[in-house]
Amino acid sequence: MSSVNVTNVIPHNTKGSFTTPFKFDISFECYSPIVDGTSSSLLVIEWKVIYIGSASDDKYDQVLDTVEVGPLACGSMKFTFEADAPDPKLIPQEDILGVTAVLITCSYKGKEFIRIGYYVNNTYEDAELIENPPAIVDTAKIVRYILSDKPRITKFIIDWTSTATAPVEAKEQYVQDREAMLKNAPVAPK
Repeated sequence: MSSVNVTNVIPHNTKGSFTTPFKFDISFECYSPIVDGTSSSLLVIEWKVIYIGSASDDKYDQVLDTVEVGPLACGSMKFTFEADAPDPKLIPQEDILGVTAVLITCSYKGKEFIRIGYYVNNTYEDAELIENPPAIVDTAKIVRYILSDKPRITKFIIDWTSTATAPVEAKEQYVQDREAMLKNAPVAPK
């Protein structure tokens, strides 16, 4: 059984400019205090917001922010997680527009136990730009939509009592899950 259960994530700024920060209200419950096996101190969990820069290569993924929450005691908790928009210079030009995803992950001792993904559609709204897009994408004129009604949630079983950190397979699981999510992405309207 998981020691932490995410009960709700509410994305804000679901329509905004490409440069609008991401903002999420995250609620979760801690069912049992997480205690390190080598001491009696309560530990923390780590949250990340990750922007998928390119469906074809995870080297363009950007960790927009990381925050540690804790020490955790039993009960319900809520916080607001705000992260800067992605740096467009780190995204291939051909991948800035269209459908991608933003992920919220949570880990304990480097072991990810939940991933919540939202599809993101970056588009021009100006009819002229849609019909005749510039050779260099103008991020100042992009509107970003977070498709908040159907998040993709993946849970992982981890050992909450182990003092060991995450195995190498965690990276492989990340790559497989992001590929599966993007393969099933909705088609961006033209």
